[in-house]
Amino acid sequence: MLKGLLGNGDSDMQIGIVGLGLIGGSLGLDLRALGHRVIGVSQRPSTCEQAIARGAVDQASPDPRLLANTDVVFLCTPLGMMETVAQQLCPHLHPETILTDVGSVKAPIVASLSLLWTNFVGGHPMSGTAEQGINAALKGLFVGNAYVLTPTSETPVAAVDTVTALARALGSRVYHCTPEVHDRAVAWISHLPVMVSSSLIAACSHEADGAVLEMAQKLASSGFRDTSRVGGGNPELGVMMARYNRDALLAALYQYRDRLDQVITQIEQQDWGSLETHLQATQQQRSCFQFQPQ
Repeated sequence: MLKGLLGNGDSDMQIGIVGLGLIGGSLGLDLRALGHRVIGVSQRPSTCEQAIARGAVDQASPDPRLLANTDVVFLCTPLGMMETVAQQLCPHLHPETILTDVGSVKAPIVASLSLLWTNFVGGHPMSGTAEQGINAALKGLFVGNAYVLTPTSETPVAAVDTVTALARALGSRVYHCTPEVHDRAVAWISHLPVMVSSSLIAACSHEADGAVLEMAQKLASSGFRDTSRVGGGNPELGVMMARYNRDALLAALYQYRDRLDQVITQIEQQDWGSLETHLQATQQQRSCFQFQPQ
């Protein structure tokens, strides 16, 4: 039991994955390729069967007792289910098992799950596609992308080191920060873009002149495609972002609205010099963001 934690580094572990969708399935594919034994848990027996058939897990079942002898368990359920699933799961885990999650919001998840399990490490692999479910799982999904871990002062160092080693083995670029810094950062670069993008789609779709709307739909190309992409994603995920990262997202939305109001004023007043200065500044500032490969 726990041989990966008791002297053999991060090799040949027994790893559990709860939630066999895009992220959970992709983790399974890569972790098995690294030589680990992967055990999956999903509510639907059909998903368990698909995960086995796809090679994402060695074994799978709806029964969380299957994870009793795992070294590390990745919790890959939707944000709204994580605490409930963890409550059902923890009584079946060995005391030394490390529990980590993949949620896109960290502060509330870390606060609740750390109370349930001492060996919990908050995590967020910033990888994904527009597709969902086990059939969307991909090998190499995490290569080159950021993987954020959010330990607190009470998180066991050994647990952080183990999850860090696993994330790096997946080919990810690992970053450590507090849950609060993570949530404020992703509000800007992930959650705000979803709301802005969806609002763009909604605004265009409410064009009153049918002929104009039809022509806009026909002419839409790379500019509209790129700025509308995340707004056309999973609605449930968007609601979870807003619900669980509400304060940070609202702060970002308010500041975005202020900037947009400034642009509106510049155009209304035909202040082309100020508008050009604004666009020159954003042209330079964009290069400061390290875009992740997709």
